[in-house]
Amino acid sequence: MTAFSDDVQTVLNYHEQTKHRFDRYARSLGYMDWETQPDPFRRYPDAPLIHLERPEPGDRPYFDELWPRGAIPPEPVSRQSLAQLFYDSFALSAWKKAGGLGWSLRCNPSSGNLHPSEIYLLAGGIDGFCENPALFHYTAIEHAVELRGESDAFAWAAFCAPLPLTTFFVGISSIHWREAWKYGERAYRYCQHDVGHAIAALTYAAAALGWRVRLLSIDDASLARLLAIAQQKGEEREQPDCLLAVLPMSDPDAASIDGWRLDEALLAGWENGLRRDKPNRLSGQHHAWAIIDAVANACRISDAKPWPQRPDLSSASLPRDLPRPLSARALFRERRSAVAMDGKTFVALDDFVRICRRLLPGELATSAMDFSPLIHPVFFIHRVSGLKPGLYLLLRARKAERRLRDAIEKEWEWLSTGEWPKQLPLYRLAAADAREAAKALCCHQTIAGDGAFTIAMLAEFERPLREFGASEYRRMHWKAGALGQALYLEAEAAGVRGTGIGCFFDDGVHELLGLKDRSFQTIYHFTVGGPLDDPRLQTLPAYFHLREK
Repeated sequence: MTAFSDDVQTVLNYHEQTKHRFDRYARSLGYMDWETQPDPFRRYPDAPLIHLERPEPGDRPYFDELWPRGAIPPEPVSRQSLAQLFYDSFALSAWKKAGGLGWSLRCNPSSGNLHPSEIYLLAGGIDGFCENPALFHYTAIEHAVELRGESDAFAWAAFCAPLPLTTFFVGISSIHWREAWKYGERAYRYCQHDVGHAIAALTYAAAALGWRVRLLSIDDASLARLLAIAQQKGEEREQPDCLLAVLPMSDPDAASIDGWRLDEALLAGWENGLRRDKPNRLSGQHHAWAIIDAVANACRISDAKPWPQRPDLSSASLPRDLPRPLSARALFRERRSAVAMDGKTFVALDDFVRICRRLLPGELATSAMDFSPLIHPVFFIHRVSGLKPGLYLLLRARKAERRLRDAIEKEWEWLSTGEWPKQLPLYRLAAADAREAAKALCCHQTIAGDGAFTIAMLAEFERPLREFGASEYRRMHWKAGALGQALYLEAEAAGVRGTGIGCFFDDGVHELLGLKDRSFQTIYHFTVGGPLDDPRLQTLPAYFHLREK
């Protein structure tokens, strides 16, 4: 077998070292260093600030109307529609208070509510917003954008081509320090999950405006220059993640998306119009994690080659239900992470089937990036009406079935029954009480056994890394995060609640399933069920602090 490249070997070493194990956890400080807690809001204090409108969620569109394509007529690009997009995807959604402490929540979830992701907007001239092509940094605490540069001479049409001229762009970067402050060396994984959540949050919010989102191919160095973050240094520097095209008026085919490239001469001209404002300092001191720097360097995207081929399984053949009268934008803004589950709530079978369908390729959550690597959810089902408790597998690609069967040494049922639509690629592996197993494997967290079901997201691992390089490590976590966003919203729509679980015993899951090598690895867990609210917590409106000024 061909040896791994040095970068892939670095990723494999990182992944092994940062696994939680029954006899030890991945390295972190081991305590909460409150003196160095980072500011959750990056600001550019000297940059011009443009406040955006904060529209109240309306009844329409319904959440179930966001898909399929063309169901919602596209809104024109304007200051108001951009404000709506960011309000539904990245804005504050509420404040929580307990005693004398308060903290904000956002529409896009984050591990530990630490929010390493920073969001940028690149747009051409838009009436009432910007006369010339410009770069903005989004600040959630103000629901505003900070001007980072503009150019009246920039060739916007050349920048967009071959995409439509009405296209605008959203860039995402990560401040790894924000997660590492609490989670130590495992933080890089969580930052990549958060990128996936952010991509899906943007995709859902854009769909409510009749718009499409597509991930573009761009190398990290060029993206850093494009977002004006290339000169940042130190522990608080932003690492470039991805660039997304938001397509208001049309949905180009894959060839058009793959054909987009950033010309070096165009990029150099763009940089001439960028401002040199310095960002605020997030922490007085830092604890360096060399292993995060090493894996981030290994996972860098150094060229702009097209993405791997799209998977071959979609949900198009599954029956569609009538739209439920649930406001999409209310769900975006009311989504919360459950802190505890009641241990008794059942999820209806119809809701469970709908949730499974929304996790398949071709559905909205991953539509911006339906490329390999592939994620296959393993369900620990505790309370789903009409289903026996036990272990189930949702196969997200037909060609992966043989690889999974070859990688698993244990003999499972692999049973597909009449309890769910025959087109749904769901298999029962074993009927059993899986509550204690789910709890034990999720770092002994009670919430994993008290939910209606818990999911371990199994990623095709070594093969994509070998074929496409170390940067696939980032993208497999993005895909898992996007599926997590679908679970969050579908849980809310079903009248229950979800929460992402980053703490799990990696190899304990592999041992349970009977995985004999690293061809598949679990990379994210999630649970859904009836939430228990903490009566000590007070909820306040998202922007009450601005009204009090």
